[in-house]
Amino acid sequence: MINLQITSLLEKYSSNELNVREVVEYCREQMEKIPEEAFIYKLTSNELEVYIKTISSKSVEKLPLYGVPFVIKDNIDLAGVPTTAGCPDFTYTPNKSAYVVGILISAGAIPLAKTNLDQFATGLVGTRSPYGVCPNSFNAEYISGGSSSGSSVAVAQGCCSFSLGTDTAGSGRVPAAFNNLVGVKPSKGLLSCSGVVPACKSLDCVSIFALDAADAKTIFEIASDYDEADPYSRKLKSVSRLASDFKVGVPSCNQLEFFGNDEYEVAFEKSITLLKDAGATIVEIDFSSFLETANLLYSGPWVNERYAAVGDFIEKNKEAVLSTTSSIILSGLKFSASDVFEAMYELQRLKKIADKVMDSVDLIITPTAGTYYTIKEVLENPIELNTNLGYYTNYMNLLDYAAISIPVEIETIVPFGVTAVSHAGHDMKLLRVADILQKAAALPVGKTTYKPGMCSFGENLGCIDFAVCGAHLKGQALHHQLEELRADFVGSCMSAEEYRMYAFESGGVKKPGMIHDSESGGSVYLEIYRLSAADFGRFVNSIPAPLGIGKIKLRNGDVVSGFIAEQEVEDIGEDITSYGDWRKYMAGK
Repeated sequence: MINLQITSLLEKYSSNELNVREVVEYCREQMEKIPEEAFIYKLTSNELEVYIKTISSKSVEKLPLYGVPFVIKDNIDLAGVPTTAGCPDFTYTPNKSAYVVGILISAGAIPLAKTNLDQFATGLVGTRSPYGVCPNSFNAEYISGGSSSGSSVAVAQGCCSFSLGTDTAGSGRVPAAFNNLVGVKPSKGLLSCSGVVPACKSLDCVSIFALDAADAKTIFEIASDYDEADPYSRKLKSVSRLASDFKVGVPSCNQLEFFGNDEYEVAFEKSITLLKDAGATIVEIDFSSFLETANLLYSGPWVNERYAAVGDFIEKNKEAVLSTTSSIILSGLKFSASDVFEAMYELQRLKKIADKVMDSVDLIITPTAGTYYTIKEVLENPIELNTNLGYYTNYMNLLDYAAISIPVEIETIVPFGVTAVSHAGHDMKLLRVADILQKAAALPVGKTTYKPGMCSFGENLGCIDFAVCGAHLKGQALHHQLEELRADFVGSCMSAEEYRMYAFESGGVKKPGMIHDSESGGSVYLEIYRLSAADFGRFVNSIPAPLGIGKIKLRNGDVVSGFIAEQEVEDIGEDITSYGDWRKYMAGK
C-alpha cells in the first residue's frame, strides 16, 4: 500500500523511491477495488499521460503538488471530460477546467476521475444519483453522505491524496465525517466557483476532502486564489492566531440533537474532553439563532435560487431528473419576490445575533451530523432524514462562516466527526484546531493504517518548528539528536533564494553553515521539525559556535527558526551554495 498523504508522497518522489507513473497506476488499481458507484468518469491511460508528461521535466522543488493524485466532484469542470452534475441528459464537455482545478493542475496535481454526487448537488445523503448509490467506506449498508459522496469515498478508500467537492448546505462536511476525513468548507469566495455548476450561486463553496489537517492546509493554501471572473470571489484578511487557552463555544444541552443516536452523543462528549485536554476552555452558548438560520435554507426562498440554476432544464426534461431532486428544486417556485426580501431581512436580523455569539468565543464546536442512516432508511424517507443531517450544517453559508469537519471516532457504526466554525477569514485558525483535535483523537486517516502527518504553522501551542539543513537531516550524522528529543518531522521545503551555504568541520563532523546574502544567495534544501519549547531549549544549548539559531525565510514566504551561522564560516568553510542541498554535496565530495 502506498501512503498517499502529500508530504509522504513528495518525500518518496524526492528520494526516487516512487515515480509519478507508478503512483497513478496504483491509484487506478485502487479505484477498481472500490464500489463503482463512487465514480462517473475515470480518465483513460492516454488522458492521464498528458498530465504526467506535462510535469515530467519538473521536480518536487518546482511544483508543490508534483504528481499528487486527486479526483473531482462531477459538478466541477475538467477540460475535455464530460460534466454531468449527476444527470446524464445535462451532460456537456467543457473546453476549460474550473479555475480551482486549473490552479491545482498547474501546481503539479494529477486529476484521475470525476466522482458521483447527489444530483445537481441537492442532498446530504449520497443516494440521489442515476449513477447509483455510493456506500459508506466503513459500512456498506450505510450512506456515505452527500452530495459530495464519491469525492469522500475515493479519498477514504486510498484512491487519491485529496479531492474536490462542493458545499452549499453541508456537502463538504457530512461526507467527510462519515468517511473519517478532514472536510474543509472554506470562507465563501476564497476558492473560485468559476467552472462549477451552481446549486445556490450566492452560497456555493468548493470544498476540500483530505486525509489529515496537514494535507487540507496544503491544498487550501494553493487553491485559495482571487478570481476576477467569479463575481463572488473575494480577498479576506486571514486570521490564524489561536491562543493556548482558546475558548470554544458548545450549544447548550437542550439545543444539541442526536436523533436518538447514543453512540454519537458519547463520541461528541469525547471530543469535548479532548479539546479540554488540549487547553480549550469550554463555554455554553445559545445556538438558537444558528438553528433558525438553518431553517431558512430549505424552508425559505433560497430554494428558488436552486431553481434559478437548473430549473429551466428540469422543466424541459422532467423525466431525466430524479423525483426527489425535482420536487425540492421546483418547490422554490412557490416563493414570491417579497418572500425573498422578507427572508433577507430575517437573515440579517439573525446574523447580528449569531455574530455576537461568535464574537464571544474563538470558535464553536458541534457534531458534523447528529446521527447516521442506512441506505434503505434514506431511500424510504428521503426528505426528512436528509433534513436531520443538515441540523448542524445548513446555517453556515447563509451566515458567511468558515468551517472544517474533523474526524474524532471510528468505533461507531459510521465514523463520527465534529465541525469547528468561526468567522469568514478564520480558516487557518480552524485548520490549527483540526490539527490539534485530529492528533488528540489519534485515529488512522481515512480507511488506512497511517497516522496524521505534521501540520506546520510555525509557533503552535507551546511547540516550535525549526529548520535544519545539514548534519541533522534524515540519514545524516547528527540526526540521532533529533530522534533522542522525539522531534516530529513537519516536512521538507526550500529556503528563499537569499542564503549562502558553507561546509566546515567541527568536532570531527562535517557541518553546513548558512548565512544571509540577499544579493547573491541561493535556495537551500531544508527539513522542518517540531519540538516542545523545553526540548527546543535543550537542543539550542547544545549547538556549538559558529552556529546558532535565527530566523530563516522559506520559499513560500513563511519564516521559521533554523540554523544560522556567524560570518566567520566564510573564512573557515567551503562555499557549497551551488549544490542547493547538503546531501548532494556529501554525495559528490
